[in-house]
Amino acid sequence: MSKVCTVCGKSPAAGRNVSHSHRVTNRIIRPNIQSVHVVIDGTVKQVNVCTKCMKAGKVTRA
Repeated sequence: MSKVCTVCGKSPAAGRNVSHSHRVTNRIIRPNIQSVHVVIDGTVKQVNVCTKCMKAGKVTRA
């Protein structure tokens, strides 16, 4: 499954874990992407949407 939101375009971002002793390791911050059925122009399509877009009401679920 794609890791990109079809509504807002949110994708994985790079970051770093920093411990208490300040040891640094790389990490990936992934958005919460869900595969949902959405009504687009009167038709139902299955798209990948992040949960923030679903909670904000940017999509209409079928």
